[in-house]
Formats: sequence, C-alpha cells, structure tokens
Amino acid sequence: MEERTIPWSGHDPVKDRLRTIVWTQLKVQGAAVGEPVGHIPRFVGNDRAAAQLAMLPVWQQVRVIKCNPDQAQAPVRLRALQEDKVLYMAVPRLTEERCFVELTAAALCQRGVALEVAATSRGAMQHGRLVAVDEMSPIDLVVVGCVAVSRDGGRTGKGAGFADLELGLLRQGGLIQAQTPIVTTVHALQIVPSAELPMRVHDWSLTWIVTPDEAIATAARRTQPPGLLWEHLRPEQLATIPVLRTLRSS
Repeated sequence: MEERTIPWSGHDPVKDRLRTIVWTQLKVQGAAVGEPVGHIPRFVGNDRAAAQLAMLPVWQQVRVIKCNPDQAQAPVRLRALQEDKVLYMAVPRLTEERCFVELTAAALCQRGVALEVAATSRGAMQHGRLVAVDEMSPIDLVVVGCVAVSRDGGRTGKGAGFADLELGLLRQGGLIQAQTPIVTTVHALQIVPSAELPMRVHDWSLTWIVTPDEAIATAARRTQPPGLLWEHLRPEQLATIPVLRTLRSS
C-alpha cells in the first residue's frame, strides 16, 4: 500500500491510514476518475449516485441545499440547479470573508450561464454570488464530500477539516439544526466498517449515504456539534480562514 503525505496529514494517524487504504482501493479497482489521493475522490458512477439521491424524499421535499465544491459532487449541484433549488456552495478552502456562493437557476439563466457550467466549482465561483452566513437562507439539506464513510453515520474527508468548519459556521449562524439531514454520495468501496472510522467530538455524522446503486439510511446516534468548537481549531485554520478571524475578534 502506497503511503503518501498530503498537506493535511498528521492530525489523526488512524484516519490518515484509513484514507490511504480507501484511495488505494479506488485506484486498484479502477473506481476513481483521475487521481484520488489527497482529494475527495471523483468516483465512477457519481452521476448515478446523484440520481439515486434525487429519488429520496429527503431531497425532493427541500428547497435550499448546501453542497461541497468537490468534483465528485458536481452532478449533485447540477441536479439542485435543474430542479430550481437554491444552492449554496462553500468557497474552496474558505478563503473569502464571504465564504459561501449562492446559485439559483433563475439568476443564471437570466445571465445566459449554462447550469452545467455553474455546477462546476470554477463556474460557481465565476457566476455565483458570494454571501456571508448572515446573508443566507436557512438550509434544508447538507451534502458533504467524503473519503470514507461507515453505516453508523461516520465520515471523514481528506483531513483538512473544512466540512466540519462549514457545518459549525452554519450551525452557529442558525442556518442548520441538529436534525438537518447530512448526506453524501460515494462509491461502495468508500464504505468501511464502523470500528475503523473513529468519530471525534467536532465531527458531524451522516444521515444518508448514497452510492450509484443504493441509498443507506445510517444508524447515526451521536449528537451533532453545537457550532464552532474553538478549542479544536488548529492554528493554521485560524491563520488562513478570514471568517474565523473575524468571528474570534468579535
């Protein structure tokens, strides 16, 4: 098994090893599109997983969706726009003070922007509207990108901590609640035994796991974090994420 150091390695050795195992499996089995290591892997069938998600009542009954910016979930973002939902995407790496992008099909069509273009991370940044947390509508459903997941709702991303930070910001701002559904789309190879995926106090649990072939309601029993957990933030996060510095100073 190839051990690769990525920018966010070293914070949790157990999860680092698990991510390496999953990335290696995806490569060996030909289930990744492009290089998975260091990324939320773009997987074969990610469009079919988005279609599976769109069949669930938890998707059909909601109007406002927040989604991660990774390529793996581009088909989810496209479906949200095609179905005229309000879509919020996090600014990659939260580098802006206004750290979310708002996208609606009506605004995009008015400006002649193809929804397929706006559903990409680059297109969203180019054609969407940057918004701060206090400018956003309450969110009905959150879609996160994952490297590994477990059937009891466990999840881990690539180790940077952005998903948990975004969720903490939104919870702190009253835009999501403890019961807001958290879903992901993954390849079946990304599902691991629960015992191999430890959840930390700042980690958010999944409500649904959706693969190209099935939708799994998790057996999540953990209480979701109440907001940002300042004592768990890393110095480099405080140094590089403008909205955290602003919140801390206020």
